[in-house]
This record gives sequence, structure tokens and C-alpha cells, in this order.
Amino acid sequence: MDVIYPQCCGLDVHKKTVAACLMTSTAGTEPVKEIRTFTTMTTDLLALADWLREAGCTHVAMESTGVYWRPVYNLLEGQFELLVVNAQHIKAVPGRKTDVKDAAWIAELLRHGLLRGSFIPAQPQRQLRELTRYRSILVQDRARALNRLQAVLEDANLKLASVVTDIYGVSSRAMLEAILAGQRDVAVLADLARGRLRAKRDQLKQALAGRVTAHAAIIAWRMDGLNVIRLTGWSRGLLHARCLPAPVGRPAVRSVEKHTAGSTSWQRLM
Repeated sequence: MDVIYPQCCGLDVHKKTVAACLMTSTAGTEPVKEIRTFTTMTTDLLALADWLREAGCTHVAMESTGVYWRPVYNLLEGQFELLVVNAQHIKAVPGRKTDVKDAAWIAELLRHGLLRGSFIPAQPQRQLRELTRYRSILVQDRARALNRLQAVLEDANLKLASVVTDIYGVSSRAMLEAILAGQRDVAVLADLARGRLRAKRDQLKQALAGRVTAHAAIIAWRMDGLNVIRLTGWSRGLLHARCLPAPVGRPAVRSVEKHTAGSTSWQRLM
């Protein structure tokens, strides 16, 4: 069989180790195999890159094993022609012997050009893809948090959603925080409405005349859906940026001490 890549390497990537088989082919002779094992620590992966570069390796192939291939790919990117291969594709190639190590088999297939690499976008596109997927998760988490909060409000017979459009808008949030602080006067709570919602203060008084137990108050406080909304806004700001800055001001999580000290006690939530 024709040799396509005379200097190539196959990597068997695991969580803690990477087995590398460097295969060097010379016309008329058997290929020379050299197998080494490296840890997945950055220093060892850099040593792997130095070893392959000094040996004149041009192509490197690895299986797409979970997420473990990503740091290896990131450190080797730009130094070699990299192929991330679907494990099912490698298994489908006939001729593998049971006593051949994975790294050696990958190198053997790569040497003859029998591997088809998966599409791996450029680093900026990978970062943008990861960011947009993470933001989608945050948006879903926000929706679930609001649904759970709405269920708690219904259990307490607070019909706030029947009057306001967004139960976590500015006015609604102020009312909910006042309720968690122990305020039960519906007139005072309705007076927290802002903008056009102030025209519905009479309806708000009826909607806020519920029965908030300590159980419901504790659950609503523990949900802390506001923090999820802030995270969603934070991710949206990163999405509009052209780069990925490190999050400097992460939203603070409200501590238990803040809500159990001073005037805000569990007795006030009764």
C-alpha cells in the first residue's frame, strides 16, 4: 500500500495520559515506530510537541475522545497538520489486529492516508461557538428559574403574573424583594410599581393579597432567579464583543448571612 505521509504520528488520548506512536517510513524498509507516553499536563504536552517537531513529523491524528482531545489539539495547532477522527470511522477500517495499540493503529492508518478528519473550525470560531452555546444554556436556566418562581407564587396565591407582563421586571422584582424582607401591606407593595404599571395599583393590591408562608419565602429566596438573569446579561455582553475577555466582575451571589442578619430574619418571613 502506498505511503502518503512518511513522517506521521498517532495519538491515543485519555483523561490523564496520551500515548503517541511516531512512525517514520523510508523507501524499501520497514517503518520505524517509536511509542512514548505523556501526561496531559501542559508541560508534557509541550514536550510532546517538541519531540514531534524535532523528529520531522508533519501529520498528527487522534480520536475525538470526549473533550480530552481539545487541549491536545489547542497546543499542537499551527505546528502540524492535525486530524481529529471519529472513533467509529477508525473501527470501521478493516485489518486491525487485536494486539496492536490504538496509537500505533491510528499512525498506521494515517501513514497510508486512510483517515478522514472531522471539520474543526478555526480558534475564533470555536470560541464563538462555545460562547453562544453557553449563552443558550443560561437563557434556558433563566426560563426554568422563572417557571419555578411562578409555581411558588401560585402556591402562595400571589397572582402577580395576572397583572404584570414580566414577573421579574423592575417593579415586580421590587415587590418580591419587599415580600421577602417581610413586607405584607398590599398598599405599600403596590406603591412600588413604576411607569405605566402604577395605573394598575388597585389590581396589584388584589393580586398581592396572598398567603406567603415561611416555606414559600425560603424557596423563593433560595431560587435567586435574579442571579440567573444577571448571568444572561453578562453572557450577552460577551457575545457582542469581538474577543473573549476574562470575566472581571462576576455577579455576586447573595449570601445566607445577608438574609439572616439584622431585620431580615426567618421570623419576619412568616
